[in-house]
Amino acid sequence: MKKKRKIDLTMVFSKDNMTGIILALLSSVFIGASFIIKKKGLRRAAVVSGVRAGVGGYSYLVEPLWWIGMVAMIVGEIANFVAYAFAPAVLVTPLGALSIIVSAVLAQIILKEKLHPLGVLGCVLCIAGSVVIVIHAPQEHPISSVKEIWYMATQKAFLLYVGSVIVLVFILVFYFAPQCGHSNVLVFTGICSLMGSLSVMSVKALGTSLKLTVEGKNQLIYPETWVFMFVVAVCVVTQMNYLNKALDTFNTAVVSPIYYVMFTTLTIVASVIMFKDWDGQNVGSIISGICGFIVVLSGTILLHVTRDVERSSSFRGNYTPSSPTLSTRLCNSNGESHKHEEEDESCSEEADSRRQAYYGP
Repeated sequence: MKKKRKIDLTMVFSKDNMTGIILALLSSVFIGASFIIKKKGLRRAAVVSGVRAGVGGYSYLVEPLWWIGMVAMIVGEIANFVAYAFAPAVLVTPLGALSIIVSAVLAQIILKEKLHPLGVLGCVLCIAGSVVIVIHAPQEHPISSVKEIWYMATQKAFLLYVGSVIVLVFILVFYFAPQCGHSNVLVFTGICSLMGSLSVMSVKALGTSLKLTVEGKNQLIYPETWVFMFVVAVCVVTQMNYLNKALDTFNTAVVSPIYYVMFTTLTIVASVIMFKDWDGQNVGSIISGICGFIVVLSGTILLHVTRDVERSSSFRGNYTPSSPTLSTRLCNSNGESHKHEEEDESCSEEADSRRQAYYGP
């Protein structure tokens, strides 16, 4: 029995899995820090120029700190992209929640924003859940060609999932969005999450193709690689559009946790169907992984809710950086658009609050 457990742990912590975990963690650190650095840069620019980015100011473009934050975000997104080439999506995607912890801690240290005691509990839950997910993560199945991924993507089960996603997106876009898109937060976030699950699958396929190409097995000669690249572009553009609509219409602290929950859940479902991530795992490991995911979700929601309550009670707005991984966090090309909006809101908060307290450059 002990010997079997040792073998299982060795399989889980394979070289590729460890590489994916490290890249996902680095991604969370860089992306989480980028929120705070860019926000600090926006504040500096607003103090110097007197014009906020939220009302048309562009002085932040000559602020070095803002560009440092931008570079940190790009590095984080690249690390997240590469992580999908090494580790299963059921492992990489939930770890995106750790960027919220980085943002929350740095906000308290650098921006002097207090972290609610329940927010601390949320951080602990995110860390505990992430540890459980890592321990019980499935081993990445070796892939030798993009054609293998194409075979997985064209299996009946995944085609059924893709068809269902497309039908639901069309219904949401053409029926529900015009009627209740501006009154029901689930409409726009639902579109983003559904398309996001497909974008992550395509990103993983594209990342694996590039990884194999770098290793000397050129995958760029296959049309499947370019198809995956096209799907990534279409999905990301769609996410950008509707996530920005959601953030423009609803409270950011409401959109962020809902989007994270829906996006991460659908991504895991899509990955399990397409890449068969849970094949070969025992029931105990699968249940443990699901429980770890639920703990991460709980911590994420708790963090967002407590930060929103604090800002509501102190009349300081509702800025809360979102995590998703590509989430998201891949949609963080989308991320860049919506982070701009969030940061613009933070600048608006600064303009009002600096009458009472000087944050300083």
